[in-house]
Amino acid sequence: MARAPRRDLLAGLTVAIVALPLALGFGVASGLGAEAGLATAVVAGALAAVFGGSNLQVSGPTGAMTVVLVPIVAEYGPGGVLTVGLMAGGLLIVLALLRAGRSMRYVPAPVVEGFTFGIACVIALQQVPNALGVAAPEGDKVLVVAWRAVEEFAGGPNWTALAITVGVAGLMLAGARLRPGVPFSVVAVVAATLAVQLFDLDGVTPIGALPAGLPAPSLGFLDVSAVGSLVAPAVAVAALAALESLLSATVADGMTTGQKHDPDRELFGQGIANLAAPLFGGVPATAAIARTAVNVRTGAGSRLAALTHAAVLAVIVFAAAPLVSRIPLAALAGVLLATAVRMVEVGALRAMARATRSDAVVLVLTAVATLVLDLVLAVVIGLAVAGLLALRAVAAEARVDRVHPYDDGVPELPGSETYGGEVPELPGAEPYKGGGDADGGGELAGTAGQVVAYRVEGPLFFAGAHRSLLELGEISGVRVVILRMCRVTTVDATGALALKDTVHRLNGRGIVVLASGIRPDQRRALESVGALELLRREGREYATASEAFGAARERLAVAGAARGDGAVAAAGVGPARGGREVPVAAPAEEAAR
Repeated sequence: MARAPRRDLLAGLTVAIVALPLALGFGVASGLGAEAGLATAVVAGALAAVFGGSNLQVSGPTGAMTVVLVPIVAEYGPGGVLTVGLMAGGLLIVLALLRAGRSMRYVPAPVVEGFTFGIACVIALQQVPNALGVAAPEGDKVLVVAWRAVEEFAGGPNWTALAITVGVAGLMLAGARLRPGVPFSVVAVVAATLAVQLFDLDGVTPIGALPAGLPAPSLGFLDVSAVGSLVAPAVAVAALAALESLLSATVADGMTTGQKHDPDRELFGQGIANLAAPLFGGVPATAAIARTAVNVRTGAGSRLAALTHAAVLAVIVFAAAPLVSRIPLAALAGVLLATAVRMVEVGALRAMARATRSDAVVLVLTAVATLVLDLVLAVVIGLAVAGLLALRAVAAEARVDRVHPYDDGVPELPGSETYGGEVPELPGAEPYKGGGDADGGGELAGTAGQVVAYRVEGPLFFAGAHRSLLELGEISGVRVVILRMCRVTTVDATGALALKDTVHRLNGRGIVVLASGIRPDQRRALESVGALELLRREGREYATASEAFGAARERLAVAGAARGDGAVAAAGVGPARGGREVPVAAPAEEAAR
């Protein structure tokens, strides 16, 4: 199974040592007890390792999932949580079959960082009752519960529990800085347990009795009549499991070379794990970023490491349950407090806050929503706000500038022989200030004040099309408008309709509109609303700006001849040959050809 089984076995043993206090702590924090956390780590950890899409991923109970489960336990009880886990597993398999895994890569970084920071705050607040040695107050809002616990502590302080929590958390945080390779969580928990037993410390509540083994698989918890009311919580759990698992797998890929996860298979593996874990009394599971990182750093190269982690925890369940049952809850609170602190990447938060104002807004809003509302709603809010701000930024890139009417040096139509994939900077990049021969030489002779050109740039879509084309529709005092569209990046139906409306308004005032450089991939939208047909009428669409300008001169020449005005005709413009306008040759030149 592995090219270096010894390294994988050692990595799995190390991860198991790190995961033991976390599994116990998250099980207790979820409300189902330490045994539920261990069952999840063993069953879900093994199945996700076998069926998942990453060779390095380690799964089990996590802090983020615990945050979601606490209100479910309060409202529906332990049976409701197990049912939700079963339903979430089915949903994850459906997502995998729909190949939805790849869509998770579009979650913006500020949403992820704000979400993670909010989760860390919630996990820390959840530990307040156990850290202060008081019974967990009633309530489903973590801020309210934490405040009530502080009030109860103030009425009768339990300094022993607080000292154990602070000592365990402090040792873990300090040890991680001094000796990152040492599992100080286990060292701290063992030291706290020994101190309580040797000195017979009062006011410290232990985990309590644990079953010596996993329970037989059962569906006794399933209440079919309650399934309908549990759909929303199940969707929330499935969404969180998908998001956290794929994020963890991405992190693992970034820490190694030659490893790449399959997102759809990862969702399938997490689905199988969550279908099985409730049968053994386990809570919903997901991949754990911290444990996965430990797995990678200790040299894991295959799924054997994650399987070893699950096997070691299974041995602990069967052989060491009496010893584990003596661990103080205050010690586990310290482990989770330190975990919450280490979840916060201060550098990443600072970078996101400084990047752009939009990123800072999304970061703060997602974090606050995670803390005050629920996790899935926080992600939805973060994604919605990020999407709106992104649309606003993209729409702001749309612009219409007046430019030099004639420039034959820039290919406009992709597919032409000289087109190189990018449109170079044009000589008329600055707004054209007009002017006749002084500005355009002989090419503009006789057209000054009658032909204007505008370059349309950026996206022409629903978020900004009307704004960018508004002023264009108000042009007056000219006879021909050339729209240079080679730099339009995208066109949707709304943008096409706005363009059509602009052309109609100009035509209504007797102004001819010519277009150049329309890209092939934008024709479908323009054709669907009739805009392209309108531009093509009477030959109003051209491949290049020079062709459009030649057509404008020809129209003015014809119009001038009809009025007996020779000004434009004298400019040397004649009828088109082969579909393009050509200069009218002098008699001597014609004779010489």
